[in-house]
Amino acid sequence: MADQSYRMLLWVLALTGLVLDQSSKYTVFAWLGDKLDHQHVLFRTSKGGFQLVAQFERDDWGQELHDSAGRRIPHVNQGALFGFLRDHKTLANSGFAVISLLAAAAIVYWSTHPQTARDRWLCAALGLILAGTLGNFYDRVVFNGVRDFLHWDYLFDWPVFNIADCCLVCGAGLLLLQAFATQPAKEQRQTDPADSPRSSHLSRSGELSTAPKI
Repeated sequence: MADQSYRMLLWVLALTGLVLDQSSKYTVFAWLGDKLDHQHVLFRTSKGGFQLVAQFERDDWGQELHDSAGRRIPHVNQGALFGFLRDHKTLANSGFAVISLLAAAAIVYWSTHPQTARDRWLCAALGLILAGTLGNFYDRVVFNGVRDFLHWDYLFDWPVFNIADCCLVCGAGLLLLQAFATQPAKEQRQTDPADSPRSSHLSRSGELSTAPKI
């Protein structure tokens, strides 16, 4: 019986995450662009809250800039995850675009390995990471930066982020958990043969222990 492959799970998560990321960005910026304050509060308490925000480029007099089609130009983050290196503008954006492309290529190559395809959680983690990578890569190429619109300031003020960032964080976290969860199992498989009575007997007799043949 052939081993089950979870490669399809990887691609479903990658494409679903990419579609959710891009559709949410276009929808939120178009919707909030018509609101006076360009934001929508999801919840608010005395300790802060969570809201959707749309930021647009402005000139030196505070007027919003528009493209040739009359559409507002979204304010983008040229830096990496959660605003990291956002002050380095175009250079940072180009560098991270190249890194994103290389990372996506590495994940695609990784997914072709039979051992990877048989690991459900590894495929899920790689699919989420690929979704976030492609989502932000699209923004870097089309908008010269990443569009962010999720703002969490409950208890602490977190930099504005997006769905692609969430996919990257969840995928990386799942990859880390998967790595730690499989390590004890591998170690157990390596030590089990030495614990068997036959292996112990062979060791005492000075002979080399070998795996049983089928």
